Amino acid sequence: MENYVGKRLDGRYEIREIVGVGGMAVVYKAYDNIDDRMVSIKVLKDEFLANEEFRRRFKNESKAIAVLSHPNIVKVYDVSLGDKLQYIVMEYVEGITLKEYIEQQGVIPWKEAVHFTTQILRALQHAHDKGIVHRDIKPQNIMLLENGSIKVTDFGIARFSRGETRSMTEAAIGSVHYISPEQARGEPTDDKADIYSVGVVLYEMITGRLPFESDSAVSVAIMQVQNEATPPREINPEIPVGLEQITLHAMEKGTGNRYQSAAEMLLDLDELKRNPSIKFDYTYFVDKEPTRFINRESVTAAYGTVPPNIGGGSHSGPAPVIPDRQGGRKSNVKRNVGIGVGIGLVAAIIALLVFLRLFTDVLGGDTLNVPNFVGKNYAEEIDGNDRYEDFDFDVTFVSSTTAEEGEIIKQDPASGTKVKKGQTIKLEVVSKGTVSEIPEIYGKTLLEASEILQTEGFSNLKAQTQFSATATPGTVIRSDPEQGSEADTSETILLIVATDESNEKVSVPDVLGMNYYTDKTSVEQFFSRQGLKIGSVTEKDSKEAKGTIIDQSVRSGTKINKGSSVNLTVSSGSQAQNTGRVSITLPNTGTTETLRLYVGNELVKSTDVLCNGGSFSSEIVGNGSEVPIDIYIGESKVYDSKADFTRSTVPLRDVHVYSFNVTTTTAANGGGFTLPW
Repeated sequence: MENYVGKRLDGRYEIREIVGVGGMAVVYKAYDNIDDRMVSIKVLKDEFLANEEFRRRFKNESKAIAVLSHPNIVKVYDVSLGDKLQYIVMEYVEGITLKEYIEQQGVIPWKEAVHFTTQILRALQHAHDKGIVHRDIKPQNIMLLENGSIKVTDFGIARFSRGETRSMTEAAIGSVHYISPEQARGEPTDDKADIYSVGVVLYEMITGRLPFESDSAVSVAIMQVQNEATPPREINPEIPVGLEQITLHAMEKGTGNRYQSAAEMLLDLDELKRNPSIKFDYTYFVDKEPTRFINRESVTAAYGTVPPNIGGGSHSGPAPVIPDRQGGRKSNVKRNVGIGVGIGLVAAIIALLVFLRLFTDVLGGDTLNVPNFVGKNYAEEIDGNDRYEDFDFDVTFVSSTTAEEGEIIKQDPASGTKVKKGQTIKLEVVSKGTVSEIPEIYGKTLLEASEILQTEGFSNLKAQTQFSATATPGTVIRSDPEQGSEADTSETILLIVATDESNEKVSVPDVLGMNYYTDKTSVEQFFSRQGLKIGSVTEKDSKEAKGTIIDQSVRSGTKINKGSSVNLTVSSGSQAQNTGRVSITLPNTGTTETLRLYVGNELVKSTDVLCNGGSFSSEIVGNGSEVPIDIYIGESKVYDSKADFTRSTVPLRDVHVYSFNVTTTTAANGGGFTLPW
């Protein structure tokens, strides 16, 4: 990786210092001589210039940012996509990343978190309106300025949503802790994938922790697809209920259940800022689009009074249609003060009655305290017990490695909650499961293996990676218990997934001077014995013979991770000079003639030879791969071919031998005659 500090790019940008190093690029702080300002320059690493995929991603980023203009998105000033240097010039942002701020603060106050999230969503809505999906939203890609404003950066894996939208699962693009379930599964992604990532960022800000954490990336990816995050208020009870609802709604596994746009999520955040005690009902409307909340203000705005069914009373007429919140607010503004006061009194009375009914025993005896069911055996202590006849139980059987069969391990609502008679209590009860054979999963991708196991009833899965020099990265190489063995479906199945990266350090071999084309097998064996791989192989003009290895990206003897790749540079041979030999059989005329040898149309030898049927041989020296070789005897061309001087053996091809014609004045008539050769 070349360090450009102290250099000037295109005679304009003076590189001052490195401010960040990413997977495929280095970010420098630089001074723009023409516009007299500090800028950030993102330079594609040298080792990726020959990689079409990285060049495409880098070009995508420049295209993506170029069409965006928003105060919460880093500006792009210039783009250079040359063959030997590719860079993007952007505005220089003085600040820290949101990730650094979270690590400093631990838990960010919820109002501050909402402030940051609002700016992120505004930036994303602008990008989505332009047809661009970021696909890598995470705190590391969000810059925080001293004034509290933010800038969204790094559109390196952005895609135009109207173009190809498939997630690049082979490279696990997108930080696994923040990617959406559809990205983890390798399914098509759209702007709702960004919404999920924003939800994870918001979750991390208000709880101080990530929703899913494990010792391996593949395990986190499975959790993104299968697991539900711990509700934020169980970690941080100080946040409003409405904020928890917004966060979890953004993190819905199904895209249809999620916010359908950044603008829709912004609406709910605006409502929360106006009324921190607000609660949202995302299940009230069947289609869930757009998200609606139900509060007294929207109802009274529509009717001018409180419908009789508000507060628990009956209503014989058709259910009222709740208008959208914007319409409700406009109508409410038009209400006169007198009606407003009346509505306020009615609302206060109803609120008092609801409070007395739900949270005290003043208004009737049909309110019950929920007992503690956790730890009890459902079949023996709960099912059919007259003591609990006033409850309706919704039982879900789950697996557990610690609790006994039939034991209740979770309940909702929690014990001590006051509920009405007949309230449904959700219970999670441990099921022992059944014994089943673990199917054939070796060689399958992690997701394929997971689906196969789940089909067979195994739902408790865990994965970890292990280096393999032979297996395809991302495929299952073994499991515990092993495939073919019998196991309880409630048992945890550990999947060992192949990776081409290892923490084990090995020495890089020295292959300089070897010929990659003629001795490729030996070169590959040098690397494979060390557990290393050959990366890209590029040609460069050199005086060495074609295929000679003249450079390697990692110096021999250097210790690097087992499984890493080393790029090779080989000679193109275009400037190599080698020596060959050309030979011919002379004609048998008994005469002495002048022989001329041309290499590349240049006369290199002129000599008299006796044409007695003997042979003539001479060395030829040159460079290049298609060099013409011509031999003349007298005025007749008797030989031509093409020499490949890029190879040390200098092969000759397209060889042609011609008849020799000699003209003599010894004939009686003074004319000439031809002797064939």
